[in-house]
Amino acid sequence: MKPQLALMFNALIWGLSWWPFRQFQALGLHPLWTTVALYLLSLLVLSASQPQAWRELARTPALWLVTLAAGMTNTAFNWGVATGDVVRVVLLFYLMPLWAVLLARLILGERLTALAGLRMALALGGAAIVLAPEGGGLPLPAGLSDWLGLAGGFTFALNNVMLRRQSASNGPAACALAMFAGGVGVAGTAAALLAGASVISWPGLPGAIWLLPLAGMALLFFLSNLSLQYGAGRLPANVTAIIMLTEVPVAALSALWLGGGQLDVKTALGGVCILAAALLAALERKASAA
Repeated sequence: MKPQLALMFNALIWGLSWWPFRQFQALGLHPLWTTVALYLLSLLVLSASQPQAWRELARTPALWLVTLAAGMTNTAFNWGVATGDVVRVVLLFYLMPLWAVLLARLILGERLTALAGLRMALALGGAAIVLAPEGGGLPLPAGLSDWLGLAGGFTFALNNVMLRRQSASNGPAACALAMFAGGVGVAGTAAALLAGASVISWPGLPGAIWLLPLAGMALLFFLSNLSLQYGAGRLPANVTAIIMLTEVPVAALSALWLGGGQLDVKTALGGVCILAAALLAALERKASAA
């Protein structure tokens, strides 16, 4: 399989993931519980095939931060797209270039370049346009789903920066295990706490037959993760970043078609700014590599 196709498959799965999350929620399974089920399969497979990764994870505190960041990313993103306007949540999630600049400066000591400043300005401007209220006022998140989109993008940027920091000292199996464990642990903890407080319901489906599509979705997510690792390991980082951006139009078009979101002029303009910032980030990686 060509690595480009593998990355496009990953972007397709994530871009369409909002729809099955909403279907399971309508059946009584909150997105947090669905997230636990999806990542449990990947966690079990990796644990069985790479048991030594647990020892590496246990003795590497920096990977614990990866676990937390990856878990919060999946928890926030999956919850956000399942309950809010998919277009807004995905666009706010892709403010990653803004957070990545700040976190890379703080954690990796990378200097702030003129191009980094430009993409920060584009990302901030795009976010302000997307979040601007119709009647005027401060561009603040309008509800829980907006906050989840922002939080998911920030923690995903933190996850990526930490993985770059640890790539020289930790193997891919331990890094992948940290991310899968985070998806299960953080989402499961949040779900249990909210269910205990009667904010959401405990997991349940109308019948055992619904475990089959849930298992199928878990398999697709497992394959999408393998595809991401396969493609990202064989292509330059800037090419990977550009191909992964196809998740945005996939999510937006599917949401508009299936009634999961809306796209007005304001959101479209803000989205163009945010995507331009992401493309600049990919170009900056190419320039750095050269």
